Amino acid sequence: MVGFVGFLAAAALPIVLWHDAIGLMARGFRFDAPILAGWLGYGLIAAALAFFVPVLISIGRKPNDRLYPRSRNALMGWGISCYVLGMALAVQVGTIARGLSGH
Repeated sequence: MVGFVGFLAAAALPIVLWHDAIGLMARGFRFDAPILAGWLGYGLIAAALAFFVPVLISIGRKPNDRLYPRSRNALMGWGISCYVLGMALAVQVGTIARGLSGH
């Protein structure tokens, strides 16, 4: 249960912190480099959450269970790395968006 709540908190945190920045980028969406670079942090966070799903499913299972991934530790490492990098980029994008919106 703790893992599931942690996963939901990790998914909700970027939305709670940077909903203004996400809305600003969504309103002015174009397929050009600055806008796509702004979405990169949120894409990394989404990838991290995808890496965490098999880890979350395998909590409490034995290593010989069929739902226990062989690469559980690698998935955890990739998830943590992508989440931290995505949060760092999201902080920067949020700061820039905050300056543009005048808050």
